[in-house]
Amino acid sequence: MGKTSYELSLEASVEVVVLCDGIKGHREQVSQILRSSSSVSANLSEARYAESTADFIYKVKIARKECFETETWLSLMRDSGIISDSVYKPLINKYGRIRRMLTSAINTVSTKYKTE
Repeated sequence: MGKTSYELSLEASVEVVVLCDGIKGHREQVSQILRSSSSVSANLSEARYAESTADFIYKVKIARKECFETETWLSLMRDSGIISDSVYKPLINKYGRIRRMLTSAINTVSTKYKTE
């Protein structure tokens, strides 16, 4: 069985922390990507203990938004030469996978929630 979106997001967040630890300067970009990447797993952690279906959907949507933001920061950092393509590609692929998993979860739960 594959990893859950939470497990993947936590793994990706750790990879971003390690990446950022090696970047000198660029404090604003480093700060922003650290916040957005860690927010994905933090919101998914909260979603695991949601108070209702609506609360679950809300938290997963926030995690997906943070995933989009992380992808944007990765692209900006690659395009500005802060990180290389070889660093960028595995991370952008992982965040893309997480985002697609979250979209699927939102759609599945939203459809079921509306039929109840």
